[in-house]
Amino acid sequence: MREALTAAASRRVTRPAPLRQAVYEALVELIVNGSLSAGQHLVEAELAEHLGVSRQPVREALQRLQTEGWVDLRPAQGAFVHTPTEEEAGQLLGVRAVLETHSARGAALKATPEDVARLWELQQAGIKALAGDEPRGIVEANAALHGFITELSGNQVLSELIGQVDRRVRWYYTPIARPRGKEAWHEHADLIQAIADGDADLAERLMRSHTERTTDFYRIQIAAATEAAAG
Repeated sequence: MREALTAAASRRVTRPAPLRQAVYEALVELIVNGSLSAGQHLVEAELAEHLGVSRQPVREALQRLQTEGWVDLRPAQGAFVHTPTEEEAGQLLGVRAVLETHSARGAALKATPEDVARLWELQQAGIKALAGDEPRGIVEANAALHGFITELSGNQVLSELIGQVDRRVRWYYTPIARPRGKEAWHEHADLIQAIADGDADLAERLMRSHTERTTDFYRIQIAAATEAAAG
């Protein structure tokens, strides 16, 4: 036993660092909800003051954020919020489209009348946020609706996989929430009706079309922003 532990000493379990983790989570959420925008310079001292912590956990969190693609650390310049490329967005949203297509089919096969009523409630929350011109509200309502459809599928593995990309999808969706909003929520209504009717084939097709349109819309937005910056 002792020999085995000695041999594994280099793989010791490290003690958790809750403050560093809390700072990391806070910064990710600020990026996702748009409080920290793409390309924005991140100053350690300012972030530390805002979060009420020392600079050390901020520095550690920024290192992790760089590793995971949320932040770019540039020599002699500092940290900047990463600007997603068209390729990155296409890859992630493409994966999301595949996963959520399966979710929609499962939801149509398993949703109860109570579940459908909940879907319409979430739909109304999104319509309300759209009418109130509340981008964060639109993003949260969109995530809640898609999340509930995934839950209704009853596929735990699917839920876990979608959960892994959820925050990054919300990050990408935030800048297009308003311009894409009206069309997207009309598509949601058609999707909910297909689920209510138990039409798995139609629900699958509608979700595939919905996610593909979102991906295409995002790509157009990136291309326009890139052209404007170059001009």
